[in-house]
Amino acid sequence: MDELLQRCDAYLAEHEAEHLGLLQDFLRIPSVSALPQHQTDVQRAAEWVAARLQALGIPDVRLLATERNPIVFGQWLVDPTLPTVLVYGHYDVQPPDPLELWETPPFEPVVRNGRLYARGASDDKGNMFAALCGIEALIRIIGRPPVNLKFFFEGEEEIGSPSMAAAVRQYRELLACDVVVSADGGMYGHDQPSLTLSSKGICACQVDLRTASTDMHSGQYGAVIANAVQTLVQLAATFHTPEGRVAIAGFYDRVRELSPEERAEIAAVPFNPDEFLANVGAKMFWGEPGYTPLERAWTRPTLDLNGFWGGFQGEGIKTVTPCEAHLKITCRLVPDQDPDEILSLIEQHIRTHCPPWAEVQVTRLPGSARPFAIRRDHPALEAARDVLRELYGKEPLMTRVGGTIPVAELFQRELGADMLFFAWGMPDNRVHAPNESYRLEDFRTMARAYVRLLPRLTRSSARR
Repeated sequence: MDELLQRCDAYLAEHEAEHLGLLQDFLRIPSVSALPQHQTDVQRAAEWVAARLQALGIPDVRLLATERNPIVFGQWLVDPTLPTVLVYGHYDVQPPDPLELWETPPFEPVVRNGRLYARGASDDKGNMFAALCGIEALIRIIGRPPVNLKFFFEGEEEIGSPSMAAAVRQYRELLACDVVVSADGGMYGHDQPSLTLSSKGICACQVDLRTASTDMHSGQYGAVIANAVQTLVQLAATFHTPEGRVAIAGFYDRVRELSPEERAEIAAVPFNPDEFLANVGAKMFWGEPGYTPLERAWTRPTLDLNGFWGGFQGEGIKTVTPCEAHLKITCRLVPDQDPDEILSLIEQHIRTHCPPWAEVQVTRLPGSARPFAIRRDHPALEAARDVLRELYGKEPLMTRVGGTIPVAELFQRELGADMLFFAWGMPDNRVHAPNESYRLEDFRTMARAYVRLLPRLTRSSARR
């Protein structure tokens, strides 16, 4: 085993320049799934990934059709007695806006001060490609993967994976596996390895409120006809208590309370509140009383107002009483909340609190996902813990994430396979923001980690 690892590490070092060049080619493709004008680029990125799998020697590579963007699927089944590992990632990226805040163009990757800068450098092209580099090293040294391998790379993660539920059900037999290893995710810090135990679910809706059939002159009508923006502001204010607890009836009914052991585990995670606030330029914490900031971020549900508009938006002033206003809402959910049930509770709350002078419509938006949690005794989790101990010389933290990877619970429900988050995104990589980057050292570490993880899954058995 030690000789295998040394040879694989040597292979990765020898081919690092080649791998970085390939990654930069990948990053030049503006595969922004949220924008229709980039649809051909999304397709081009899928074809690039498929070609890369073929270059690794994966014998069965396909583009699986979905309602939107294709899934890049590959498989190499070496021995029916071995576990089957499905490697997950996504080739789509967030829009790069605002462009003026980038130091260099977002789709012209550049290395500065040990970091690779580009949209998708960390989320998720860099992490996904690092996993493939580690797998490549194993294939080149051994001649085949150490376990049965399948690959599932989607092109819709950044828009909530709306086609994935139907696709996973459609291709269930083809995707059958014992465990999913996600190349999308991150570590708690550069020198602090961590393993993720859970991720939040999500649901979303838009609220459209109207008080009249047309915008009105504020001098003639402002004192006698309700202002739609003001009405929706007042309605939105009923969603939370002043302290920050969600005030929707039934919202918390299915939420699992933290055990004393879980609270102690979260409290053991290093957390600098002043640094946390300074990183985003905030003055103080806010949120549901009775929980620490990390407990709220990782284990408590939220209702966020993501966008609010109505009336005159241009420069200067327009004396108008607007007849309509609009609000977008997302909720981050925790076990055992159900997205459809939460949206129904929001709709009921709005019907109850909407004043009689207004008409309101709630539209459910696509991309709902249930929360996910991996069981503590999963052998893949233990194998990953061993790898991180070896690479860092310390025990990994057990963490959660406040974000959502929709397919995590989907794989668990449809395939009966838990997801192991095993990626090297870092808090300072500025994912979804201008000047996104990926440390080259983390790229190297992740490739070496996959070299060590896959053989351990053979020994520890990742079977369900």
